[in-house]
Amino acid sequence: MTTPRPVLHSVYHWLPKTEIWLNHQIKHLPKTEISAHVVCEDTENLDTFDHKPLHNLSDHLIQFQIQRFYRRVGLRHHLPLLTKIIRDNHIPLVHSHFGNKAWLDHKAVQHAGARQVVTFYGHDVNRLPLQEPIWRGRYQELFKFASRILCEGGAMGESLIKLGAPAEKVVVQHLGVEVDKISFQPRMRQADEPLRILMAATFTEKKGLPYGLQAIAKLKNDYNIPVEVTLIGDARAGSNTQMAEKKRILQTIEKDGLSGNVTLLGYQPYQKMMSEAYQHHIFLSPSVTAADGDTEGGAPVSLIDMQASGMPIVSSFHCDIPEVVKDGKSGFLAAEKDVEQITVHLHMLATHPQKWADVGAAGRKHIETEYNAKIQGERLAKIYQEVMAE
Repeated sequence: MTTPRPVLHSVYHWLPKTEIWLNHQIKHLPKTEISAHVVCEDTENLDTFDHKPLHNLSDHLIQFQIQRFYRRVGLRHHLPLLTKIIRDNHIPLVHSHFGNKAWLDHKAVQHAGARQVVTFYGHDVNRLPLQEPIWRGRYQELFKFASRILCEGGAMGESLIKLGAPAEKVVVQHLGVEVDKISFQPRMRQADEPLRILMAATFTEKKGLPYGLQAIAKLKNDYNIPVEVTLIGDARAGSNTQMAEKKRILQTIEKDGLSGNVTLLGYQPYQKMMSEAYQHHIFLSPSVTAADGDTEGGAPVSLIDMQASGMPIVSSFHCDIPEVVKDGKSGFLAAEKDVEQITVHLHMLATHPQKWADVGAAGRKHIETEYNAKIQGERLAKIYQEVMAE
């Protein structure tokens, strides 16, 4: 019997509840092949995500702060503390999550004599290099050193290649959900029921929530279809941009006459979101490219969860969403910000409920094949083994 090889997953925070997909990546690595360590700068929600071994740099607070200060002012180019963790645990491979975190890690990984894999998730590909051009040069350093550059889909892969990533290093690695734990329940709507639409997202511009709400208002007002909308999510305290988007969302609800039709639940745990999913008919996720260049990290993981549950999807041709939602088969996609087309899709589903079963079944099959956390864990382990064997 072979001994599992240790791999260190490097993240900023372990773990926000909005990043359950990251826990799935690590949790479903085959334990007979890979021993997963996590290193982070701070922790939260350890009652939910109590991974071991967990190396929290903030446990060495003074040392960590001094080393980080030296790196920030250019007196040192890596964190010796991270290098020590890699060496002390005999780790041959570090998987850094998010491109900017990977760049901060790569010198420490190099000093430790280990290899590095990096996964990009969205804002680190599009918004960051646009807002701060210094990252273009930093990524060139990272691309030379990293053994594999992972992304969620082909569209993001093309973006990385345009930034200078060698095409032979770029690998599409889908995120996964725990399909076996998601009950498949084809949706049905009684003739006297309102159309119940679920939306779930942090209140950021890239989520396109106002466009979805405008389409729902047109469905209600122009086609006289009764609707009930549940919106899960909120703006993070202290984020001026998110608070501005929240104001825009609330203004849209008021202006378009949806005040009596929309229930705002705020942030909710994953289990609550899934329980709400089974009480709704359609999931609406109209993502867009934000004015500052921010985009989805491939595609919202909620689209994977909802398809696995058997729910029809209405979303947009944005980033890698068309790879997750097969237009006309497992859901229906509109151009970004195209309120009219979103309305057309919602109206078609509202008036043709006989299509829902086929749409839901196609979505479930697609997720079982390409986004099953167990299968994706095995594929990720294969990437690690290839890198460690090189």
